[in-house]
Amino acid sequence: MAVPLRDVTGLLDQTYHPSWAEDWDAVGLVCGDPEQSVHRILLAVDPAPVVVQEAMDWDADLLVVHHPLLLKAVHSVAGSPKGRVVHDLIRSGCGLFTAHTNADAPAYGVNESLALALGVLEPRVIAPHCHEGLDKLVTFVPREDAETVRQAIAEAGAGSIGNYDSCTFTTEGEGRFRPLPDADPAIGSMGVLEVVPEVRIESVIPRPSRHRIVEAMRAAHPYEEPAFDVFELADVPASVATVRGAGRIGRLAAPQTLREFANDVLAALPATAHGVRVGGDPDRLVEAVAVTSGAGDFLLETVLGTEADVYVTSDLRHHRAGEFLEHDGPALVDVAHWAAEWTWLPVLQQQLVEALDPVGDTVEIRVSTTCTDPWSFRL
Repeated sequence: MAVPLRDVTGLLDQTYHPSWAEDWDAVGLVCGDPEQSVHRILLAVDPAPVVVQEAMDWDADLLVVHHPLLLKAVHSVAGSPKGRVVHDLIRSGCGLFTAHTNADAPAYGVNESLALALGVLEPRVIAPHCHEGLDKLVTFVPREDAETVRQAIAEAGAGSIGNYDSCTFTTEGEGRFRPLPDADPAIGSMGVLEVVPEVRIESVIPRPSRHRIVEAMRAAHPYEEPAFDVFELADVPASVATVRGAGRIGRLAAPQTLREFANDVLAALPATAHGVRVGGDPDRLVEAVAVTSGAGDFLLETVLGTEADVYVTSDLRHHRAGEFLEHDGPALVDVAHWAAEWTWLPVLQQQLVEALDPVGDTVEIRVSTTCTDPWSFRL
């Protein structure tokens, strides 16, 4: 049977929750009717015109990409390559969905996928996102409005626990209040004590999203002055499977020379003109491997403090790489940005196949092998 687009995007949001995206990022559904049926899904790194053409030629109903099409705000989609992409997708009836920084750090994300593709065993997070912290939001709502409020706070990022979202707890009780002369009550009359059947809704919320989720609760709540509490929760150790964070580190099955490892990296990644660049003694033995997908300059100092023998990432700059190697720390392997992040697509494909199989066995999911790395050849 056909699967509605909203169900597919809901599954994607479960694994790569939009609240995990950086503030500057643009993730989620870019275009597409949430009620349309999805029979074919194409997965790619970039929403480049050549990939969009591939999706249209295959008659795809949804294109899921890693890099955003409209990362910077625009006021028009006319007369530009990005605008043509939007028009082509809408004309062909193909939706576009982006999972970017929200897909980098979690389990089954881009960093973990790269580590596993390179033969890193039991990869661990290098820089956990442990600074975020959790709160608990509690509010009291008339029984008939409870579902509206629950849905509003979940969409704003509340109730995400491990591989589950929309997690709330509800208990019933009575609310008592008396509207004063300047009040504009949704229920009740001025000066009269009201007793209303209410429910108490509780949900965990990410501390950085506290303001956004409370505002979403206020907007959905029927009362002029909703009663609510926000409790800061104590930090508790998370399981390895639920820790999110930048980079991954682990060990190879057996030590290799740096040259052997670099050749294995070349074989594991899709071919690009960039190839694989290596900094370090080719005969050095490596076993502990650190990786970060995308531009990995930001994690260089952190990697220096680990047991890593080699750091695999992309887009390393001349001075940063040179200074890093002067510390006699890990060797460096620089790979194409597109190739590193492409390793996530087969993992995402398997996630979607397993999630959609019980509800829509007619959905076909294909990984695009079209290279959208910007460099086309080297001399």
